[in-house]
Amino acid sequence: MAEAKSAANSANKSSNMISLLAPVVCLLAGYIIWRFILGSGDNFNVGSENGGFWPEREAPKTALSKMYLGGIIVPILIGTLLTMITFVVERFMTISKAAGTGNNNDFVRKVQFHLANKNIDAAIAECDKQKGSVGNVMRSGLHRYKEMVNNTQLSTDQKVLAIQKEVEEATSLELPMLEKNLVFLSTIASIATLMGLLGTVLGMIRSFSALGEDSGGGAAASKLSVGISEALYNTALGIGTSAFAIVFYNIFTTKIDGITYGIDESGFTLTQSFASLYK
Repeated sequence: MAEAKSAANSANKSSNMISLLAPVVCLLAGYIIWRFILGSGDNFNVGSENGGFWPEREAPKTALSKMYLGGIIVPILIGTLLTMITFVVERFMTISKAAGTGNNNDFVRKVQFHLANKNIDAAIAECDKQKGSVGNVMRSGLHRYKEMVNNTQLSTDQKVLAIQKEVEEATSLELPMLEKNLVFLSTIASIATLMGLLGTVLGMIRSFSALGEDSGGGAAASKLSVGISEALYNTALGIGTSAFAIVFYNIFTTKIDGITYGIDESGFTLTQSFASLYK
């Protein structure tokens, strides 16, 4: 159990570092992409370096470079997209590792078979092969199971409770790691669309403001249509980011539910096996 706690603490520290650094790094990367790649002077026919961190640019050469003209919300949205991708990769790696090396249902059946034959060491060996959250919880429970078999001081009910408590403690170490950082995906799913709409509204305000200062008739209408097109890049980027975040959030929660079910089944298997074999 001490080894499991040490491993959980180490993994928790690593995950905390990612949680702290990833959003900041991704937002910075979003600005760099917006400013120096999308906003490169080579991508525009007209422009100057006036404006500091938001240089003036006009007449984009490519459709992608038009995104630069969407305004200052665009780099935030790009950073949000990068943050979403970062946590999707991080959760995929963590949950894939937690799922173990094989099918959890088959693993539980193998452990049940070994316990029915009172071969606890073989059951523990199966846990070492399976790994993952279900394997870790089962291994912790089996070690206490083995201790209780040789214990002559406690009653059967007390032994079962001891096994159950060990399983619960092991579960409390595993589940937080599975659910950690999902809050970033759920938050991004909620706010990305709103941020995109905010960028669109700011772009529309800027476009209509420019229209009010221009009395050129057809030229003014053309400028307005271009401004609206640029503003809508914010909406598209925000909705796209939100949609992907929702999809991956649902995928991960479904996988976590499956692992949680396997953990619950493991605890039930251990307590029921002990209660029936060592009365």
